[in-house]
Amino acid sequence: MLLPAKAEVARQLRRYRAWERVMLASPEDREVRSTFEDSGYTLCVLMGKRCAREAVDAAERYLRTSLVTYVRDQGGRARLGGTVRQGPPTDRRSARQ
Repeated sequence: MLLPAKAEVARQLRRYRAWERVMLASPEDREVRSTFEDSGYTLCVLMGKRCAREAVDAAERYLRTSLVTYVRDQGGRARLGGTVRQGPPTDRRSARQ
C-alpha cells in the first residue's frame, strides 16, 4: 500500500477546508464551486477514496495516527523495516558444486 507524504495530505486538507468555507459563503459562484470540487477530487486521489467526504475523513485519520495504525485500520499489512531478498540463495558454496 503506497501512502502519500503526511505534509502533502495536510496541505491538501487545508486547501479543501479553505475552499469549503469560500464555497459555503458564496454557493452560486461556479468558479468557486469548481475549485472546491477540484480540491475534493485531489484528496480522493491522494487517499484512494471515491467521494470527498470519505477522503476528508481518511485524511484526518491518517494525520492523527501512526503509519502502522493507519495501515492496520485500512485492512492492509504494513511492511515496515526488514527487506525481502529476491535474489539467489546466500549460500554460494552449494551453487558452485
